[in-house]
This record gives sequence, structure tokens and C-alpha cells, in this order.
Amino acid sequence: MLERKWKNIISLIFMYVVAVGIPTCCGQNISRGSFPKGFVFGTASSAYQYEGAVNEDGRGQTIWDKFAHSFGKVIDFSNADVANDQYHLYNGDIQLMKDMGMDAYRFSIAWSRIYPNGTGEINQAGIDHYNKLINALLANGIEPYVTLYHWDLPQSLEDGYRGWLSPQSIKDFATYAETCFKEFGDRVKYWITFNEPHTFAVQGYDVGLQAPGRCSILLGTFCRAGNSATEPYIVGHNVLLSHATVVDIYKRKYQPKQRGSIGITLDSFWYEPATNTSADIQAAGRAIDFNLGWFLEPLIRGDYPRSMRTRVGTRLPKFSQAQSAQVKGAFDFIGINHYTTWYANENNTNLIGVLLNDTLADSGAFTLPIALGRPVHDRANSIWLYIVPEGIRSLMNYIRQKYNNPLVIITENGMDDGNSPFGSIKNALKDEKRIKYHNDYLTNLLAAIKEDGCNVRGYFVWSLLDNWEWGAGFSSRFGLYYVDYKDNLKRYAKDSVKWFKNFLAS
Repeated sequence: MLERKWKNIISLIFMYVVAVGIPTCCGQNISRGSFPKGFVFGTASSAYQYEGAVNEDGRGQTIWDKFAHSFGKVIDFSNADVANDQYHLYNGDIQLMKDMGMDAYRFSIAWSRIYPNGTGEINQAGIDHYNKLINALLANGIEPYVTLYHWDLPQSLEDGYRGWLSPQSIKDFATYAETCFKEFGDRVKYWITFNEPHTFAVQGYDVGLQAPGRCSILLGTFCRAGNSATEPYIVGHNVLLSHATVVDIYKRKYQPKQRGSIGITLDSFWYEPATNTSADIQAAGRAIDFNLGWFLEPLIRGDYPRSMRTRVGTRLPKFSQAQSAQVKGAFDFIGINHYTTWYANENNTNLIGVLLNDTLADSGAFTLPIALGRPVHDRANSIWLYIVPEGIRSLMNYIRQKYNNPLVIITENGMDDGNSPFGSIKNALKDEKRIKYHNDYLTNLLAAIKEDGCNVRGYFVWSLLDNWEWGAGFSSRFGLYYVDYKDNLKRYAKDSVKWFKNFLAS
């Protein structure tokens, strides 16, 4: 009788799994209920990667419009003129989020839709669009998390004064941000000033692989202008001052009435020493300093990490006493985008420095996703994205211990599959690796919260949809939903959608 009872229970469980469509590849030992009350789950996107409609309703050109249309800058020669066309299709995408049970949507406002030239006259059509998007999200019970700058600087500012290389950018960004607070702040309660300043400072001004494509490493061949030894640091400095200026405006003029929160999103790998030698242990520490610490340490302590001050010297800008006081503590939360873990070796040959003379050489750390004698991890489609779930727990504990446990929101985490022209949609929807990725990263994040005491309050999946992925173009698919670029951008739920729907309903 007892044996028969258990057989019936097992049969019912199996029938339930089949009915809801949860892939049997991965056990689901965690759920929404495992996380603290009020923990937020959402998906993330950015304007240039999602919206399309680049020439509609008065939108101005951005540095990414120009860069993506420059020969050889995008691996598949594509651009984001149409992207996912979310500018027109946002209502349907909101229903996808609602159906999954997501709490929030992180998206960015395109600066050039509000100010087509970066400054001057406000474009009312841009205001109207984001009002409609925000209202539609709230009507469906989805909290908007708004990023003010996700890499799409108005081209007019780049042409006029070289964009983030000029202090004038601080004033113009503050004007744009304040306009957004005035127009949307009665409903938007979570603001993010910048997305990944480390990435666009290095990729855009050091190695030239992203807009505006400045560098001196391959000056005259790959890059037309730039100075890799100084420009990334100048850009980072102006971005930090822009952030602090905008946070000050928000806290003084808008937060008391609107009662929202404001922060910044920083990207960081986790770095493990390639060996147990003290040299490699120190190299791993410097790698994190030149990645996360570059922007987080000024926000916590009012200055750059000591390793940066020592190694970069006079090329690293200095904060005045007043600037230091303004930057320090300029956040309500810190967003963290984390995807992977790499290994760090000490760079004691100076070969990289001779060849590059840039931020990569300045750190004195040579980083790779593999190391002799260390575990070789599974990889996603992107050559840089190795799947190391325990890295997120290590990174959260590093922030807790070194930076006094600030409030953290994981504003991006995810993995990509390739976009094979020969594969079927049916097979592309079977994304067991993605399910395992999120299950394992969330399991480690939960341990960091519950067992270690890390102050983490949210998790945003990159991304809701497959999307145009910067220099990788359409060759990479990060989405929970498959987008058919050959058939009117139709959205198809991957198996990971069913997994998240069950996870969030549990």
C-alpha cells in the first residue's frame, strides 16, 4: 500500500513536470520563496539594443548609430536600426514579462529621444513615448527601473566637444537627467545613472572596440584618434563627476517628494589567482581594483584605489576636496552586472605594457578565462563568458567585506547561445544550459544572502529578448525569448521562460 502510494505521488510529479513544460534536465531546488521578502526579480534591456525606430519621432543620432554603420565594427555587419522594434512592440513585450511573473523591467531612456542634439530643445515625442511605456508597465504591475545612460551618447556632443572627454558633458548630462526626473519621477522610483562606465571607458577609449572607437593601440589602422594611456581615465573621471552631480540634484530637489532611489550600475568579473603564489593573489586584487574598484571605491571612500593611484600616477585625474566629498556616498544602491570569472596572473614581463601602454597594462595583471592546473569551466557562446556560478558569491562577499556591505542589486546576469543560420527554432528553444546557468547562479547568490549576510535585494536577467549585442551584432542570443529576425521579429518562449514562470510562481 505504501509502495503504491509513493508510485502514485511520483507519477503525479512527473505529470506535473510534463504539463508545465519544465525541462527535466535541471532540478529546481530554489524558488522565489527561497529569497527574502521583497526581493525583486526582473529582466533588463537597453534602448539602442531594443528600440529600433532610430529615425522616428525626432530621435537624434547617437555614437552607436555612427559606429555600427562604420565598416568592420560589428562582426556580422549588422546594426540596430530596427533591433527588436520595442519602440512599437512594447505592449506585447510587457505581457510577456507579466505572464512570466516578473516584478520589474530595467530599461534605458535614449538621451537623443529627449534631446536630439544632447542639449537645447526638448523633443516632446520622446517624452510622450516613455510616458506611455512607463504607464503601461505600471498598469501591468511591473516596476520600472530606468537607466539614464546605456552607452548611446548623442552624436552631436561627440562632434561638438568629444563627449565624455570634456567636462562640458557633466553639465549636459545633468540637464538631461533632471528633465527625466521632472517628467517621469512621479512614477519611476528606481533610477540608475550609468550602465557599466568601466566597459565603455575601456572598450570605447582604450581598445576602440566600442563607440566612439578611440584608441592609440592601433592608431591609424583600427582607430582614427585617441590616447589609450589617458583617455579612459579622463572619461571615467567625468562620468563619476556626472553621476555625483545628478545624484545631488535628485536628492536635493526630487527625492523628498518623489521618494525614489538612485544608484549606478557597475560591471565586474570575479578574478581568481591563477596560482596560489602571493604575486598572483595580489594580481587578482589589482584586476578587481581596475575593474570594479575604479568606480566603486570613489563612491565609498572618495578616491580611487591605492593600486590605481600608484600604478597610473599623474595620468589618473585627481578629485578636489569638494569633488571627493560629493562623490563619496553618492548612491542609494549599487547595481552590479556580473556574468563570469577569470584567472589573474602577475604581469611581470612588462610585455603587455610595451605593446599596449593602456589600462590593461597598468593593472599589472594578465587575465584569462583559463589557467594551467585550474578548473576549465563550461562556456557560453561568447568567447569571454565562462560559466562559474560560485563567482557571484565570491564577488558579493568581496563587496560586503571591503566596501561595508552596501545595498546591491544584480542588474544583469545571463548567458548567450549562438545564432546559427542552419539551426531550427524548435531546437533553439531548448535552452537547458541557460536554465542551469540561472539556477546555479541564483543558488550561489542565495547562499551569499542567507548564509553570508550580503545585502542583495534584486536580480535582473539579461535579457528578456534576444537582441542586437553591440560588436557581436545578431550573432549572439541572450534572450529568454527567441526573436525570429527573419519573420517580423516574432517572439517565442524558450524553455527558460517556463522555468522562470515556475520559479516565480512557487
